[in-house]
Amino acid sequence: MTICRWHPDDEFHTPERCYITELQNKDTDPACSIARARVLPGVTTRLHALRGTTERYVILAGQGAVEIDGSGPVTVSPFDIVNIPSGISQRITNTGSSDLIFLCICTPRFQRENYLDLENQ
Repeated sequence: MTICRWHPDDEFHTPERCYITELQNKDTDPACSIARARVLPGVTTRLHALRGTTERYVILAGQGAVEIDGSGPVTVSPFDIVNIPSGISQRITNTGSSDLIFLCICTPRFQRENYLDLENQ
């Protein structure tokens, strides 16, 4: 049995314009990674895709608008789940007045080399 504990001091800001805390992302469990994302009010994350990785957003707090594969923004709120297939463009905007917080669950686990920045393309 393994228990991965949340360490709030491990949060870091990314070039994607959000804050991330890796909850679980280990070589010993390549099937899945879980991160907590935090987006400040009014901020839109960079347009990106994940090669070879399916991602799910589980909205925990706040309000947002998500764009998947070039579709218009769709409103999301707590306990909505957004399923993003491998290679599909994605970004999310915090449309509320408080932090937008969600889990990013990736299968297989997130690896930096699979991140595709699509912002300036």
